[in-house]
Amino acid sequence: MRSHEHHSVFGRLGVAAALILAILISAIMILAILLCADNAAAFELDADRDAFTPSTYCVEPGRSLTEGSYVFIDNPTGLPTNNYPELLVRLGVNEWWEWRIGTNYGVGSQGNIVTSVEVGEGTLDGSTLYESSVLYGFKLATSHQQDWIPDSCFIMEASTPTSGDVFGTVPVATYVVGWGLPADWRLDGAIRYAYSEGAAEWFSRWTPSVVLRAPVTERWEVHAEWFGTFTQGLEHNTSRPFFSPGTHYSLSKNLEIGLRVGWGLTDEAAPFFSDAGIAIQY
Repeated sequence: MRSHEHHSVFGRLGVAAALILAILISAIMILAILLCADNAAAFELDADRDAFTPSTYCVEPGRSLTEGSYVFIDNPTGLPTNNYPELLVRLGVNEWWEWRIGTNYGVGSQGNIVTSVEVGEGTLDGSTLYESSVLYGFKLATSHQQDWIPDSCFIMEASTPTSGDVFGTVPVATYVVGWGLPADWRLDGAIRYAYSEGAAEWFSRWTPSVVLRAPVTERWEVHAEWFGTFTQGLEHNTSRPFFSPGTHYSLSKNLEIGLRVGWGLTDEAAPFFSDAGIAIQY
């Protein structure tokens, strides 16, 4: 009973912290709109962290895009998860290719199920206190939109744990397609496949997603997204779909901030998560 109360207290504190963070980010965005609004051309960094679905574009040749987030996940069992810095550095080689390297640290972790930072499957009962990992790979643009042919890209990454209870290096392949729509709206979809090592066996994790993006101003964009993570090959497979709205705002053409929140659609999915982050281009 005491452990249940302990989790309830931490859960309430975590949700309160996430709501306060969401309010602060919203206030910063509103202030930024009032202070920075002008008639300049639209700014768009095509950051991968703006939504769960990655951008279809590579970073410009000779430039780097650094992305980071603080993520709170109110897990259905055990302690809440707090992930940071969800760091991803993307280095543009040419129009079609970029290198990617990153790192993350999780406290009270049950896996990074709501972001694009993939890790192995640790314990799902909330007993894992912390874990950290490094990520490395590349993105290859495979087509540009022409009529019905979409923008598309292929991302190949691997994540290697450096501490905690996760198991082994995880190879992850992602294919993303997207179409620009009238009025600068955009529809993107992705499918991600990870081959992970669990406590007793290797298994597959499939992660489809689709997001609809709409500009509010030249600097401000909102989106609505569905995504889910589904395991295959475990004794007890999991199904964790989410609905997630979000927004990001460009403070300048090289700096943006953003916020995503989401709600699980099954009992196995986390009831709530929030993801507040930043992207800086050099």
